[in-house]
Amino acid sequence: MSRVDVVIPCYNYGRFLTECVTSTLQDQRGTDVRVLIIDDASQDDSAEIAQKLAAADSRVEVVVHPTNRGHIATFNEGLFEWADGDYCVLLSADDKLTAGALGRAAALMDEHPNVGFVYGHAVPIRPGRLHPSARTKAWGSTIWPGHSWATRRFQVADGCMSSPEVVVRTSVQHQVGRYDSRLPHTSDIEMWMRLALSADVGYIRADQAYYRLHDSNMSNAYAAALPSLQERRRAFEVLLEHAGDRLANAAQLSDTVHRQLARQALSAVARAYDSGRTSQVPVEELIEFAFDCWPAAGRLNSYRGLQLRRRIGPTLTPYLRLLNLYAPVRRVKECMALVHWRLLGV
Repeated sequence: MSRVDVVIPCYNYGRFLTECVTSTLQDQRGTDVRVLIIDDASQDDSAEIAQKLAAADSRVEVVVHPTNRGHIATFNEGLFEWADGDYCVLLSADDKLTAGALGRAAALMDEHPNVGFVYGHAVPIRPGRLHPSARTKAWGSTIWPGHSWATRRFQVADGCMSSPEVVVRTSVQHQVGRYDSRLPHTSDIEMWMRLALSADVGYIRADQAYYRLHDSNMSNAYAAALPSLQERRRAFEVLLEHAGDRLANAAQLSDTVHRQLARQALSAVARAYDSGRTSQVPVEELIEFAFDCWPAAGRLNSYRGLQLRRRIGPTLTPYLRLLNLYAPVRRVKECMALVHWRLLGV
């Protein structure tokens, strides 16, 4: 029976901790599970709750930091100074696993020793709503060559995972090294790609975890567009520092991801025009980011569409949300005329 070591960093998430830990210990058949809770000097009752959980189950251990060390240092402490089982999981204290998640992941990696990590679908938990039901009966799996999977991440400029649904082969985790402290918000994206450059990637068609959305996550979605792009850019640039020599087409992939990030920045501005939120979005900063990230951004269709929106203006643009802005000029002029007549009440 494979052993899975679950590291749970916790900072002021005592109210979620019991549910999180319980999810790792119950209904996880086919695995020998150990849990380490690392309380990073929480100011709530997290440490007390963690100690009670450890007293009630010998599989749970607790470390309490006297001073806050930050989440990257806490990740590395658990994964590199404690975890030594077959597989390991980094699970935020506000998230949780679905029933059988560890067994499904371990079985896939047991069968495919070339796979370095496995993930599945993560179900969002939204504030004020009941937890949705999880689909825990897998309807298949896929194994991707690691380099192909990593290449796809460059193409979409994102990591495609939430984090709690990932189970890693511990030997591969130790081989690729620690989380990078230069990436406080996107160290996970860089780590998954680093892992993929050392081993293949497995995907299970099942709900493997729940991840929690907080009010701040959703209410700041527009304002967070620029920081997210900046952090993802840094993640890919750091990966190229770590492992660029292992990518035969590193220069091409670098160009690909920077072009995609520029396109996403310009698209964020276009959405702000379409939704009438230009006053809530750092429009000029996003455009500046796009051209700094990829100097040829002026050639992108998204930039041409943005130029048209800017000429129309933020007041009229929301009326054109259903218009294909890359249509022939005649159609655009016709639609603009219709909008003008509508505003005049004609």
